[in-house]
Amino acid sequence: MKATEEILRVWNRFDDFPMETLTKAWLHAKGDRFKPRSVALMREHRKQYGTSGNCFDLALWLIDELRSEGIICYPVGKKLGTEHAHGAVIAMDREGKRYLCDLGDQWIQPVLVDSGAQNYTESALQGFFPGARIAVSSDGVQAKIRYIRPNGKESQAAFDLEPVGEAEFREAAAYSQSVLSRPLVERRMRICDSGRIVHWEYDRGRSRISSDRGLFAESEPHGEETWSGRISRRSGIDETVVREALSVCEAEGWV
Repeated sequence: MKATEEILRVWNRFDDFPMETLTKAWLHAKGDRFKPRSVALMREHRKQYGTSGNCFDLALWLIDELRSEGIICYPVGKKLGTEHAHGAVIAMDREGKRYLCDLGDQWIQPVLVDSGAQNYTESALQGFFPGARIAVSSDGVQAKIRYIRPNGKESQAAFDLEPVGEAEFREAAAYSQSVLSRPLVERRMRICDSGRIVHWEYDRGRSRISSDRGLFAESEPHGEETWSGRISRRSGIDETVVREALSVCEAEGWV
C-alpha cells in the first residue's frame, strides 16, 4: 500500500511542513485577503518565516514538486467552494497506480487507492497516519478511509478519485483564502528516542498530541511562555507571524 520511492522522495520534502491557517490570517492583516499565493511566493514565505499553508496551499505546492520530477498527478477535493472544503492530491506511479497524498491532514505517507492493484488491501494498517491505524475501501471512483484510534473509536472520510479541474481547484483555493477560519496548526513530529511519529495540534487556545498510545492534552502556557511562543517552537513558524495571525483571529472572534 506504500507509494513508490520516486513519489516518496518528493513527499518527504514536506516532512517538516505544518498544515496551518495562520498564514492566511497574517496575509489578511497585510491586505491580501482575496489573493491566493503562487507556489513561488509560498517558497519565499517559508524561507523567510517558516510558514507553509492550509490544505489547498500544500496540495498546489505538492503538485508543483511532483510535476517537476515528471510524476503524473492531479488535485482532488471535497465540499469545494464551502467553508468545509478540503484539498488533496492523487499521484500516479509509472504503472498508473494511484496514491492518495494528503498533506492537509498530515498523513505520514501516501496510500494506494486502486483496488485492482496487486498489493491493495482493506485491512487496517499502521504507519500511514499519526495516532491511528487506517483502512482503505476503494471502488476506483471513491476511496473511503477509516481512522481507527487506540481507544477503539473510529471516524471516516471519503475522497472522490476523479480529477478536479485545475481552474475549479484554484478557485476553491482562492475562496478558502478569502474566508478567515479558526487558528489551526497541525504537524506530524518524530519522537527522537523511539522514532514514533505523533500528531501535534493547536486549535483555538488548546493543544494536544495524538499518538499510537492515545490522545494527550498539553497544559496551557505558563511563566514566560505564550501561545505564540509555543506554536512557533512546535511548528517552526516565525513567532512574529504567529502573534500577528492570532491577533487577527482574536479580533474576528475566532480565539
